[in-house]
Amino acid sequence: MRRKIPALIEALTGRFDAGHAQLARSMLHRLELAEAALAELDAVIAEACRPSARQLELLQTIFGVGPKVAQVILAETGRDMSRFHSAAHLAAWAGLAPDALESAGRRTTVGARPGNKWLTAMLVGAVGSVGRMKGANYLSVQHARLAAATAGPRPRSRRALDPGLGLWMLIRDELYADLGADWLARRNDEAHTRRLIAQLERLGHTVVLDPVA
Repeated sequence: MRRKIPALIEALTGRFDAGHAQLARSMLHRLELAEAALAELDAVIAEACRPSARQLELLQTIFGVGPKVAQVILAETGRDMSRFHSAAHLAAWAGLAPDALESAGRRTTVGARPGNKWLTAMLVGAVGSVGRMKGANYLSVQHARLAAATAGPRPRSRRALDPGLGLWMLIRDELYADLGADWLARRNDEAHTRRLIAQLERLGHTVVLDPVA
């Protein structure tokens, strides 16, 4: 709304009488009541999450995950992560794994499979936050890569924030360690180097790498 202040001033000039003022006071009062109720509920949720303070701290080290997202992850998955057999299991349960149909031996991707809608909504919001970081870390680079590969922010790009990260962090009691914005490039360079070495060795050469200083 701040960008619209000049237009609002122009729209309200000369036409904001006592009746409009009363309506504005009424709406603002209702907003204040709603904000007070939300603050009260936030306090109740924070108290309920106190036994999970360590888990919340771990989850919030992931880029894009704030207090609300961390609370929803714990509320929907529970503190016992042993019920999920793997990170892929948790991603599928959360509705962030791609679904596929099989017919005549051919598999066709048809978007994301149904999952926990509350957890999915919060994680998709967190992915949006990661996407706005513009290459500042591995997750934002992965988001941009997936969004480009699917020609837009379709369900596949939501996997940039894999809930499996939270699974392994909570199981191992470890903080999130970002791979770095250049990790994909480094991985590709290393894989290309291994391919070239393998080709030369097949031709009968012994390869000794001497990195440039």
